[in-house]
Amino acid sequence: MTAPIALTSGDPSGVGLEIALRAWDELREKLPFFLIADYDYMRELAQQSGHAVVQITTPDETRAAAKTGLPVLHCPFVERPNIGVEHPQNAISTIASIDQAVEFTKSGQASAVCTLPINKKVLHDGAGFAYPGHTEYLAHLGGVDRSFMMLLAPELRVVPVTIHIALADVQSALTPELLIATITATHGALQRDFGVKNPRLAVAGLNPHAGEGGAMGHDEIEMIRPTLDQLRSAGLDITGPLPADTMFHPAAREKYDTAICMYHDQALIPLKTLNFSEGVNTTLGLPFIRTSPDHGTAFDIAGRGIADARSLIAALKCAGQMAKNRARYDAK
Repeated sequence: MTAPIALTSGDPSGVGLEIALRAWDELREKLPFFLIADYDYMRELAQQSGHAVVQITTPDETRAAAKTGLPVLHCPFVERPNIGVEHPQNAISTIASIDQAVEFTKSGQASAVCTLPINKKVLHDGAGFAYPGHTEYLAHLGGVDRSFMMLLAPELRVVPVTIHIALADVQSALTPELLIATITATHGALQRDFGVKNPRLAVAGLNPHAGEGGAMGHDEIEMIRPTLDQLRSAGLDITGPLPADTMFHPAAREKYDTAICMYHDQALIPLKTLNFSEGVNTTLGLPFIRTSPDHGTAFDIAGRGIADARSLIAALKCAGQMAKNRARYDAK
């Protein structure tokens, strides 16, 4: 039996805590998870929305508690959340929730971390948070120098090689070493965490029509294809570089397990077009499993009872399945 999933509080002024209650309502005992947040505040929020919470003191109480309410492991907020607006006073509490979730996962008391959305400016203003986002901070906690972002939905998995940088900087950021590291991490994660025995990877080109033989750029000829040939010679099943505009129709998607894309929007536009409501973000390269819903704090709709919990539910289910797959793989 795998351990429960640790769900962080995210920014308590956003939609995270209300969708956590809805996720418990959907999953209950089917997928045990516990929330690390202020119990007193969650009890009040649950009463307002017609849900229930149960305070726990250790993760191993999760399964019993989940029968009657969302299990909450108390992590006090500095102040009562100011719903729908930036509230830096609780930045320290948000970070503490992340820290605790990672520690529980490292110790084996939790099987995975699922993170509710944060606001980077709030964390910076309230706690001097120096990291660009969740992913970089989790890499720091995990003791790794590099991690990779995979976005997935039932229809598609994508991994961008470059992530949150300006489009003008993508070409110079793409290197053989980065491409090899991204593809190698993706291949390993597909085997260990997704149960794909022989992963098939499709790699997009950088330029229109994958450069069209040099007529529209030489990145494919000079860097991408030679790097892919090196990986193919090592035994990886890789197709590409391919024109990105023809990689994502249904027949094309049947030919690969994950698409490797050169930059952020090349990866995320097709995924969010195919399934905007159930996208999941997972971080590859960490020593623990981490997933998150593929949306932000949504301050503009927080507290109105209209936030969609489907992406969080998908992220929790994904974390649970990844944990099972990893346990089976590691037991071989």
